[in-house]
Amino acid sequence: MVQILLIEDDATIAAGLAYSLEQEGWKVTCKGTLAQGREAMAAGGYQLLLVDVGLPDGSGYDLCADAKSRNIPIIFVTARGDEGSVVLGLDMGADDYIVKPFRLREVVSRIRAVLRRAAGEREQLVRLGELTVNTQKGQVTRSGNPIPLTAMEYRLLLTFLAHPGQILTRGQLLEGIWDVAGNFVNDNTLSVYIKRLRDKLETPGQTLISTVRGMGYRLEVDGHDKK
Repeated sequence: MVQILLIEDDATIAAGLAYSLEQEGWKVTCKGTLAQGREAMAAGGYQLLLVDVGLPDGSGYDLCADAKSRNIPIIFVTARGDEGSVVLGLDMGADDYIVKPFRLREVVSRIRAVLRRAAGEREQLVRLGELTVNTQKGQVTRSGNPIPLTAMEYRLLLTFLAHPGQILTRGQLLEGIWDVAGNFVNDNTLSVYIKRLRDKLETPGQTLISTVRGMGYRLEVDGHDKK
């Protein structure tokens, strides 16, 4: 179920919005201040933030950077409809900007559009701790810094990503990287590629690819299990 965090200090507006959104099958949590919103967001579990800009203890804009760092889409709902405010909100990274007074069906429609867009982006980005794999661009980064992989190493990583937490035999891994460059990959070569992938992706004290003796290898989804 989609969980929405609504931060709105007007109780009447918050109640009406929450009721309408819950009719769509979404779960809505309402908070009335910036501080309450921060606390709720830190607890996690939300797929979208719906935030009033003018709050009693600060600006809803102040939540934008935190929301984006957590990859939570954010929509501002505010009475500030001038062009400067709209541009400011969008430039800060907001996914949409709805001006009061609004029509409830329009809000629902915009939320659906943002959720669809966010779902598509999540499918393209796979995160493993500090590592991020952008499957659309074929890029791997650690904390924003690119990690160069060869075509074979990247194909091997994708094979692991398709089966997170599962034990893959050497045969299954060989099938996954069989002809990426039109070259034959033998069992000994596979060991070399796994070692190179570990060297490039793992950090001291971290295990990303575990050896399961007598069975194969496993991608550790938390990246900290021991070999």
